[in-house]
Amino acid sequence: MRVVAKFGGTSLGNGDRVNRAADSITAAVEAGHEVAVVASAMGSTTDFLLDEIQYEADEADRAEIVSMGERTSVRMLKGALSSRGVNAVFLEPGRDDWPVITDEHGEVDVAETTRRAKALAEQMHNDDVVPVITGFLAEDHAGNVTTLGRGGSDTTAVMLGQYMNADEVVIVTDVEGVMTGDPRVVEGARNVGEITVDELRNLSFRGAEVVAPSALTYKGEDMSVRVVHYQHGDIMTGGTSIEGQFENLIDMQEDKLACLTVAGRAVRNEPGILSKLSTALADAGINVDAVSSGMDSITFYIDEDHAEEAETLLHDEVVESSTLSSVTVDDPYAVIRVTGGELQTEPGIVNRIVAPLADERINVQDVITSATSVAVFVDWENGEEALGHIQTVFDD
Repeated sequence: MRVVAKFGGTSLGNGDRVNRAADSITAAVEAGHEVAVVASAMGSTTDFLLDEIQYEADEADRAEIVSMGERTSVRMLKGALSSRGVNAVFLEPGRDDWPVITDEHGEVDVAETTRRAKALAEQMHNDDVVPVITGFLAEDHAGNVTTLGRGGSDTTAVMLGQYMNADEVVIVTDVEGVMTGDPRVVEGARNVGEITVDELRNLSFRGAEVVAPSALTYKGEDMSVRVVHYQHGDIMTGGTSIEGQFENLIDMQEDKLACLTVAGRAVRNEPGILSKLSTALADAGINVDAVSSGMDSITFYIDEDHAEEAETLLHDEVVESSTLSSVTVDDPYAVIRVTGGELQTEPGIVNRIVAPLADERINVQDVITSATSVAVFVDWENGEEALGHIQTVFDD
């Protein structure tokens, strides 16, 4: 089994933790696995180095300076592995066999990085070598040190895992995997055994610090990614398994939707109002496709076939409420969903999606976004045309 194991800064925070990491890697190697290691800077070294740059450093100098944290980590970890009889080598930018290459725009050169990653995988297989690779860092074609941004060590690990045809990437960090809630806040929070990449990316963009969102875009369907706590001491078991891969998809929902809007004075300041309305629909077995809200309204999108029943149910809630004033129904609507792993990192993505519709005089009734999707609601009669225009944006 070929494994890429990434050790975060906390898991290499001191000598004891470096030894613990080396023990877990050695155990995996002795069990017959091919292991590549990606190492972050020890503890908060990178932040310390950045804070100490008290002058106007250019990007090249800044990258060289912050690279020292990872360069130190790989030497520490390589030494610990060698002392245990493991045939380990450290890799950093400047080495002929360094794998992560960026282009003139600072983006990963996929073709060259893939070629180098496969060559490294062959070396691992043929020479029983354990490469210890600096995370976060890259090198451009001119030999300059570049970086992959915050969370770059996660990106290094998952990217190399994909390009090396690894069976699994293990992210060793200071959490027990993905938790049901923040254990520092929620009593009884427990580990989630499995989670999808879409679920985790949404959580990551909303504050969950488990795996860098940029890393998840490199995960393929056939490669497992698992998150484990460094105290576990075993990189081959435990933690949370991240399943699936991002689907880049543009499609229009086949069913017509009805739009039910409940208006009321400052509904956003009324605790539980959304719950009351949603519960009324749920108790009747009516599925809510999407919800949007404003200062004085809440809108539900549901299957058009249930529009009349839903209007009656919501009207009953309006009558009983001192906050709500009225409910209206409009139909039919179409929804076009754009789904992809990198939408959140593309500035202006919503404008790119809706601008062609404005150019064609197609009115957009609503837009609802998440970290991995954008849903555009238009009149049903304009649905197919809108779908075509949005597809053209991404074809280009």
